[in-house]
Amino acid sequence: MKFIHAADIHLDSVLHGLERYEGAPVEEIRSATRRAFDNLIKLSIDEEVAFVLLVGDLYDGDWKDYNTGLYFVERMGRLHDAGIRVFIVAGNHDAASQITKLLRLPDNVTLFSTRKPERIVLNDLGVSICGQGFATRAVTDDISRDYPQGDPQLLNIGLLHTCLDGKPGHEPYAPCTVDGLRSKGYQYWALGHVHKREEVSQDPWIVFPGNIQGRHIRELGPKGCTLVTVEGGEIVEVEHRDLDVMRWSIYELDVSATETVDDIYEQVREGLQSALDAAEGRPVAMRLVLQGACAAHLKLHADREHWIQEYRALATGLGGAGIWLEKVSIKTKLAISTDGVLEGDDALSGLLRTIRDMELDDLVLDELAGEMSVLRQKLPAELLAGDDPFDATNPKFLIETLEDIKELLVNRLLSMESRT
Repeated sequence: MKFIHAADIHLDSVLHGLERYEGAPVEEIRSATRRAFDNLIKLSIDEEVAFVLLVGDLYDGDWKDYNTGLYFVERMGRLHDAGIRVFIVAGNHDAASQITKLLRLPDNVTLFSTRKPERIVLNDLGVSICGQGFATRAVTDDISRDYPQGDPQLLNIGLLHTCLDGKPGHEPYAPCTVDGLRSKGYQYWALGHVHKREEVSQDPWIVFPGNIQGRHIRELGPKGCTLVTVEGGEIVEVEHRDLDVMRWSIYELDVSATETVDDIYEQVREGLQSALDAAEGRPVAMRLVLQGACAAHLKLHADREHWIQEYRALATGLGGAGIWLEKVSIKTKLAISTDGVLEGDDALSGLLRTIRDMELDDLVLDELAGEMSVLRQKLPAELLAGDDPFDATNPKFLIETLEDIKELLVNRLLSMESRT
């Protein structure tokens, strides 16, 4: 017997960070979560699994219209025709109070209660499945404490949308502990909420499968589901299967040993091609970061926009499934040591020390944030949204901008000094 464990589908969620760029595959981006879910349906049928577990955040909030629900019902119908059952718990994004356009699901689909843990026994398979969904968007209690003890005569599976004992970048929803889950006597805990795959434990199995499709630059690498094989009432194999249709990647290129902009261009070409090859036929959305002290620093920064567009054109021209640069960050430095100059007694050394030591205190930050709020209202919406928004009212943003300005001024002054 086999079953599939998937979570965090986020049907019809928008992939952030690409649509505003010329040449980006807008339609592919918009349909990515559906196509990844289609891969899940196909895998389930091809592997002839007995059932599929969907552990929270099937949707990405309330539906904009009925199309999302109609799509899901039709895909559940395909599994019904293949004799595959589906068990679902609601997560924080699709809590019962948020989904207002609920459609009747095929009879092969079980949606667990949001009021208390519910147990379903599959006598033909010798399997017990227990779960409870989110009744509201923010469940902060350990709902696993009320799950019933496992039946020693059955294979016991628990479905739980949870942060476990806390995960960076995730809300502390339905917190619980590994020891608490172990105490229930289940052989497999199917978790959701954390978008990065993790096998927390193998005795018993406690697994986050990750989401099925990366949606922005923080969700890197392969995405998919977990396929579990059971023999004689025991779990004998747990394996990841890729489902994603587009990959996100960060390429940090150290150009310290590079002499010319042409050399950097070739290194970028090699890195882009390598990422495209690793994606195995999938398009790639990449953030390119150039860093390190190099001789080409001044040329890169003197015409930064030109080089950004050069790299985007390079990516577009590689062919294949396609690679698109979500962002290009040029964080190189001048290949000149500043230590000796900063310690000097002349006017340049004094000016450089003044620039280096510039800081923004809380009062100045508050004043700048107030002034920038007027500017913010005049900026286009696309600059203010997404994974890396422009927010000049944020003190952290202002401090980082000051550091960039200091770096630019010091480099320009040192480059002038090196030419005299």
